[in-house]
Amino acid sequence: MIYYGCDIPEDLTYDLERDVWIRFDGEVAVLGMTDVAQSRCGKFAAISFRDVGKTVAQGKALATIESAKWVGPFPAPFSCEILETNEEGFTQDILLSNKEPYTTGWLVKVRPTALEAESGHLVTGEAAAEKYKERIKELKVNCLRCID
Repeated sequence: MIYYGCDIPEDLTYDLERDVWIRFDGEVAVLGMTDVAQSRCGKFAAISFRDVGKTVAQGKALATIESAKWVGPFPAPFSCEILETNEEGFTQDILLSNKEPYTTGWLVKVRPTALEAESGHLVTGEAAAEKYKERIKELKVNCLRCID
């Protein structure tokens, strides 16, 4: 679904409060920043990833993102172990999440360690799209993407 220029794919799972999208693939979860979040953040200037193998508690930083407008954490939607980062991709093009937040702009791949206990806040499908519509209106967001 597209709303005020913001793409909200209904096939993903979302942590709305933390602006994180999740694509589950068996025991692995691919995580990234939503279109709403990358628009609010602005063009990425730098990103520092936590080390592969680290266990990160829910809400703690998996990476630190710097942009012209903002510096802050990319938070874990649930406790997890970092399996892989997209550091190589961002080294080649720092604007990956600003261009393609749901594909090449993924940030980390993780293994959830307490998903059953920590997944009550996650939303999917039409429910996620409706909640994001409210958030977009509330925050007055118009999504824009960088292009080559």
